[in-house]
Amino acid sequence: MKTLFLAWQSPGSGSWFPIGRLTFNGKEYQFNYTNGVLEAKLKCGFQPLPSFPNFNNVYTSQKLFSLFSNRVMSRARPDYHEFVQWLNIPEHEHDPIALLARSGGKRATDKFEVFPCPEPDENGCYCIHFFADGLRYLSKSAIERINRLQVGEFLYLAHEFQNPGVSRLLLCTKDHWIVGYCQRYLVEDIFEIISQHPEVVRVEVDRLNQPPTPLQFRLLCKMIVDWRDFRPFSSAMYQSVSSDVLATSAIG
Repeated sequence: MKTLFLAWQSPGSGSWFPIGRLTFNGKEYQFNYTNGVLEAKLKCGFQPLPSFPNFNNVYTSQKLFSLFSNRVMSRARPDYHEFVQWLNIPEHEHDPIALLARSGGKRATDKFEVFPCPEPDENGCYCIHFFADGLRYLSKSAIERINRLQVGEFLYLAHEFQNPGVSRLLLCTKDHWIVGYCQRYLVEDIFEIISQHPEVVRVEVDRLNQPPTPLQFRLLCKMIVDWRDFRPFSSAMYQSVSSDVLATSAIG
C-alpha cells in the first residue's frame, strides 16, 4: 500500500494543515480527508475541495485523481530527464506516487503539497528523503556552502529557538553553517524521537543539484530513523475524519 498525505497552507495566516490521505493498493486509488481538515476549517475557513465535496466520504477511482495527476510532470516535456535526475530516482520510474512523494507536487497556482508516509525496510528502519526547505531565506554565503556539500556528508539537526511561534528543525553542517530546514511535516515526529533517543536519527546529503537548479530542488537529504517503535504520522491529525463506516464514492 502506497500512501501520500495532502497538505494545505492558509494564504492568510500561513498556517499549515495535513488535510487528506491518498492511497494506492495496486488496483485503485482512494482519497479521504483526515482530522487536520477540521482544524483547517475551524481556524482558517477551509472548504471541501470540488473534487471531494464531503469531508466524511471515501473517494475511489481506477485513475489517479486530477488534483494529484496535474502535479506530475509529463514524460513528454523536454526537461523531464533533468527533473528525475534532480529527484534522484531512476528515469524509468514512472509511478506517479513515487514522483509526487519525492517532488512534493507544489504548484504556483495553489497552496497544496503532498508528502509520503514512509514504510520500514526489512530491518525495521525508515529511510525518508526530502528536499531541504527555506533555502530562499539563506544568505549568499550559506548558498555557496550548500553548493560545496558532498554526497554522504552528515547534517546536524538543531532547534530554531529564534522563532517561538513555529517549531522548526535546522539542518547544519559540521562547520556550523545553516543549510536549510527539515520539511514541516517531519518536525512533530522527529522532535518526539530525538527528545528520547537522539542517537537513532541521522541525516545526510543524498544529492546536490548545482545551479541553475531551483532552490526548492537544490539539496536532497536522506534521513534514517533506526527505531522500530517509530510510527510516522500516527497523531490524530493524520487519522480519517470519521472512525465510523464512511460512505464511498467512485470517481471515473
